[in-house]
Amino acid sequence: MCDQDHSLEDIKRWESEGLVTRKQFGAMLGLGAFAFLPAVANAVTVTESEVTIKTPDGTCDAYFVHPASGNAPGVLVWPDIFGLRPAFKTMGKRLAESGYSVLVVNPFYRLQKAPTAPQGAASPIQPLVSMMNSLTPAIQKTDATAFIAWLDQQQSVAKNKKIGTQGYCMGGPIAFRTAAASDRVGAVGSFHGANLVVANDPNSPNTMAAKTKAQYLVAIAQNDDTSKPNDKTVLKETFAAAKMTAEVEVYPAQHGWCAIDSNVYNMEQAEKAWGKLLDMYKKAL
Repeated sequence: MCDQDHSLEDIKRWESEGLVTRKQFGAMLGLGAFAFLPAVANAVTVTESEVTIKTPDGTCDAYFVHPASGNAPGVLVWPDIFGLRPAFKTMGKRLAESGYSVLVVNPFYRLQKAPTAPQGAASPIQPLVSMMNSLTPAIQKTDATAFIAWLDQQQSVAKNKKIGTQGYCMGGPIAFRTAAASDRVGAVGSFHGANLVVANDPNSPNTMAAKTKAQYLVAIAQNDDTSKPNDKTVLKETFAAAKMTAEVEVYPAQHGWCAIDSNVYNMEQAEKAWGKLLDMYKKAL
């Protein structure tokens, strides 16, 4: 399931399909994150595929993985600035093995098919900033609506259960806005989410979140908290004022610690956040 042999098998397949180079293959093995993720308890057999999703602005390439039989709550995953890549496919597959129908999207499909960062989290970030900045709040809403509608068309997605959404780095605020775009969303996870609080902006993610009925898990990196120490307070006050179920916590880890191909990946703290995500989904979806 998520044991060493299974992960090595995935990496070899990605290499044979041209999704990773021999150099990247070696880097993944050297990092060890793919090989040593804890096994999923009572993991279910899953089916995975590359899919394309029509949106009002074009066609999005994405990865869809779900239990091989029956249906399960849908989850929409928004990657970080490095986009759709093997690391996030592994994370999506692991979530599916926990009993969810998971869609991991390429948020930059308007500009380029994945991989948009050929070296994964080791790619230079500056060329990606303009791509990230192209994702306006209006575009995020359009995409969120289209992706949730696509999930609801899949037989493997339970229609009588809420949908979850989770985002990393730039994906954090997009996950917030996804909940604001659709009342199908029952739970939101943000992991080292960027700019969740924007002063005097009606489109600020925290302002949008207050209009939803979802549950929230907000995991903040300690260096992000150092640079913006008031954000956690504003988030807590926002959720409290709206009488929402939410957890806001600063983790003793650096920005990017949950992405398994990141050079600051922190397995202990990532597993803590992952466990809380599963607990929230179990209750809310």
